[in-house]
Amino acid sequence: MPKIVLVGAGSGFGSRLSVDILSFPELQDCTLALVDIKPEATTGITRFVERVVEHHSLPARVIGTTDRREVLQDADFVVISIAVGGPAYNGAPFYHEVEIPRKYGVDQAVADTVGPGGIFRTLRTAPEMLALCRDMAELCPDALVLNYTNPMAMLTWAMSEGSAIRNVGLCHSVQGTHGQLAGYMGLRPDEVRSWVAGINHMSWFLRLERATGEEQGEDLYPLLLEAMEDPETYAKDRVRFEVLRHFGYFVTESTPHMSEYVPYFRRTAELREQFGLRSRKPERDGTGARRFWMDDSPGGTSVDADALQLKRSNEYASGIIHACWANTLFRFNGNVMNRGIISNLTPGCCVEVPCLVDGTGVNPCTVGPLPAQLAALNQANIAVQQLTVEAVLEGDLDKARMAVQLDPLTAAVCTLAEARAMFDELLEADWPWLEGYYG
Repeated sequence: MPKIVLVGAGSGFGSRLSVDILSFPELQDCTLALVDIKPEATTGITRFVERVVEHHSLPARVIGTTDRREVLQDADFVVISIAVGGPAYNGAPFYHEVEIPRKYGVDQAVADTVGPGGIFRTLRTAPEMLALCRDMAELCPDALVLNYTNPMAMLTWAMSEGSAIRNVGLCHSVQGTHGQLAGYMGLRPDEVRSWVAGINHMSWFLRLERATGEEQGEDLYPLLLEAMEDPETYAKDRVRFEVLRHFGYFVTESTPHMSEYVPYFRRTAELREQFGLRSRKPERDGTGARRFWMDDSPGGTSVDADALQLKRSNEYASGIIHACWANTLFRFNGNVMNRGIISNLTPGCCVEVPCLVDGTGVNPCTVGPLPAQLAALNQANIAVQQLTVEAVLEGDLDKARMAVQLDPLTAAVCTLAEARAMFDELLEADWPWLEGYYG
């Protein structure tokens, strides 16, 4: 039976992925080890998963712990969804990573993947990811890491360069956008097929085709362009439709998030209003999100019965685990190292591409060159990612400063002197989580 360790199980992914895994008959005799550094989160998620197992009379074994080393021994799969330093999207240090850039005119929508927020999140998160990889090298060197922690591209890159542990980064923007595009065109998701590649949160629907019927293989981009001209449809996704209008392809991440990757949409309050973009406003002393299984009774005993059902989500992790374990074929878009996959992006960077997985493991598909304009948009962010990863692996914060200066959103509003001052202020605010860089 497989042993699956979920590190950061108290996050929203812990309950969702546990149910997904248990929905596969071939995985129902697994050992699910749920790890969270907060005892109350560990207790709550463990009790919830135990209730799912009891409700369906499954043979699975459930373990809850605050010490990952207790359960990593001989693990087959390790799923990671952690936040280092505090709640992922509230309180310190996230608050500083949003509010300090705002003082300098850098208005962020999500601040977890690109921009000053993404860079500093990488600086404080990557060392812990590498420490986890060192534990795995000792205790389960053959296990596969399935990472959900952002910044996805930079953490996947850092783990791949800084350790020998097999890993793939997972996101839900590809499958989520696929469903959205079908809806915009008045089709069901199963009536649409796509071929998507690029970098995380900035991948491109290179092919968008009809999947069924006599018109199977028909290019659906003309239908999408027609849908874009409907004001109600356009208003749902203004930034991504503008990118489609001017660059010819639809991008995977949401309108708010995509607005952070390019310099065109967030420079001024007027632009943000024009494109319907809100500013991120975390609480200074906020706490983490409250999960549905966190109630006032021990272990979340009043969870609604519907939550106990084995309803599978569209997250990729369980499909990958099932395909590896049962030696069946599964296709997904994953974040992997660019070893000849996309020929006009930096060799060795992190790309998000179609992958096939079976008993042999994860096998990325060769894409070839992206359209030149798409590669250029990707490369602007890859340069930032590369410098940030080098900063982590070399302990060189000067490279992190240069990454901030090159960030497209920062460069759109800051002088070099302002970008340096912003970096220095962020460094001081995040000091408690960056001391390792100073020996």
